[in-house]
Amino acid sequence: MQTRSSSRLARNQSSNPSASTNPNPKGRNRRRPKQRIKNLDLDDLFKPIDTMADQRTMAQLLQVPTESYEDAIVVPAITAENFELKHGLLTLVQNKQFFGHDKEDPHAHVRYFNKITSTLKFLNVPNTSIKLMLFPFSLKGAARIWLEKEPPRSIFTWDDLILKFINQFFPPSKTTNLRNEITNFQQRFDESFSEAWDRFKDLLRACPHHGFLELHQLDTFYNALNSKDQDSLNSAAGGNFLDRMPRECLGIIESKSKVRYSCNKHVVSKVSTTASTSGISPDVAELKDMVRALLLDKKGQSPAPVKAVEEICVTCGGAHFYRNCPATDGNNYRDNIQEFVSQASAV
Repeated sequence: MQTRSSSRLARNQSSNPSASTNPNPKGRNRRRPKQRIKNLDLDDLFKPIDTMADQRTMAQLLQVPTESYEDAIVVPAITAENFELKHGLLTLVQNKQFFGHDKEDPHAHVRYFNKITSTLKFLNVPNTSIKLMLFPFSLKGAARIWLEKEPPRSIFTWDDLILKFINQFFPPSKTTNLRNEITNFQQRFDESFSEAWDRFKDLLRACPHHGFLELHQLDTFYNALNSKDQDSLNSAAGGNFLDRMPRECLGIIESKSKVRYSCNKHVVSKVSTTASTSGISPDVAELKDMVRALLLDKKGQSPAPVKAVEEICVTCGGAHFYRNCPATDGNNYRDNIQEFVSQASAV
């Protein structure tokens, strides 16, 4: 008896004869890659290189490329008509150039450069574009070499330029050293109050990112002073200096510094004027009179006569030259000389 499933199997076998000969379809799949490898054309693997794309000669290919000559600073296009930088402006910028030495302050250089460029006003020309154009002229030496080594077309804005410039010539180690100098500040033995205050402000200005609050700055400076100047501040504050508000303390220090500087300047001027009118001038005048009198006295004196040298004979002691001595006539000359030498040696 033939079932429905057996008849269906018979139809499948008749329609696909290979199914009976190869019951495992996986074997058929494993033989396919071999057929593909046999049919692969080797010309597809080793295609000839197209050498006709570059038609330059050997001499042209060996030439030095010029792409590296582009500047690191990219100045935006200026649409203003008849715009140019005057030679006098370039000279003004080059009068105070930054070399990149250890003792130089890059912050001070940027402040000076900003003061110059802030006075420039051109129609339809942004001030930042002028700064980007002028800043390379303010560098020289190691600083100029640093800018030339920057990647081409890597600086697009003024902020990018200043950030790279400060990070290059104001490393973190320099910040640490200046912060330590501010924290350990002390008034010197021969330093006045105004001089100490100026030196302390110079340290703060040299490191604008020191991070110290105004309270810490005033406390550091007050404790760095000698007892005399501390008492002077306390007296000016009407009691304890630290009991006043920070802004009041700063005003007292500034006022005391200006008064002390004015007094010192007046004393130096007074001493110089007194010395030039009452002290130095009479002494110099008296000295000039003495020198003048000596010169006149010397001119009035007649020169002393020169005494003639008298001739004395070494043979006989007479007042004549020994060659004219009568005792040396004839053959007695040699004997008399030898006798004279013998007598002189005996004496």
